[in-house]
Amino acid sequence: MIEVFVDGASGTTGLEIVERLCKHPDFTPVVLDEAQRKDREARREALNDSDFAVLCLPDVAARDAIELVDDAARVRIVDASSAHRTATGWTYGFPEIGFREEIADSARVSNPGCYPTGFLAGLAPLVAAGLLPSDWPYSVHAVSGYSGGGKALIERIDNEPGLAWRGYALSLEHKHLDEMQVHCGLAHAPIFSPAVAPAFRGMVVEVPLPLDAIAGAAPVPELRAHLAATYRDSKVVRFLDNLPEELVLDRESGAWDGLVLRLLASEDGRRAKLVATLDNLGKGASGAALQNLNLMAGLPETRGLAL
Repeated sequence: MIEVFVDGASGTTGLEIVERLCKHPDFTPVVLDEAQRKDREARREALNDSDFAVLCLPDVAARDAIELVDDAARVRIVDASSAHRTATGWTYGFPEIGFREEIADSARVSNPGCYPTGFLAGLAPLVAAGLLPSDWPYSVHAVSGYSGGGKALIERIDNEPGLAWRGYALSLEHKHLDEMQVHCGLAHAPIFSPAVAPAFRGMVVEVPLPLDAIAGAAPVPELRAHLAATYRDSKVVRFLDNLPEELVLDRESGAWDGLVLRLLASEDGRRAKLVATLDNLGKGASGAALQNLNLMAGLPETRGLAL
């Protein structure tokens, strides 16, 4: 069995990663007990002695964890924080948008954020192909299950049963902006409007496309054809060319590591929007980490995923 040390196993993402690793046929989790998990030397030893490690830590703690790794250590790391998503020397862990071979060969992989996963799945392939311009001021509207906010938000929601919707990042600043801009190759950071709904998990991410106003934008059929071709062979990301009656977040949803992408459009093709649905704890966090570990270990990419 391949050992995977989970640093920060007591948090929401860490707990789910440990659970998934326990069920995986090739990985076994290494977790420090309560007395050791904040012991710097115990963490140093675990990091350097493991084949792989997943960092489920706040950004500052994740950067500190990297300082604990010896230069000669064999450990290969997946960082689930946002600390290294645009950092030099790190591979961005989103295989479907062009990083698959780099992930397989990398010793340092940064897991994508949940919102950027939905944003980039639709927009990045279209910008890379020149079907949408890189210099348009894109916007993104998204709603997530509250588990993505960590223990503090989970406790708040649990104690405020009347809370129906929570918008945040109202200053228009958010740590995901650099990640979205860099990995989509955009000239401008998007206008990002995230919100939380009273469902534990799940996420819908929308990118409006006023095509009649975007100079150089390809028509809807061409955009759809390119997305269909991009994800035709993917077992994780599915592009659906249909118009659903509605999209819902189910409060009782279980873990899911896939992503469904749509390009919705008006009949005249002048207005469109990319819509991604995913599990913020699945493809948006622990599922993506497991997918990256599979690639790094030379295993089938979807082994152990909930699809």
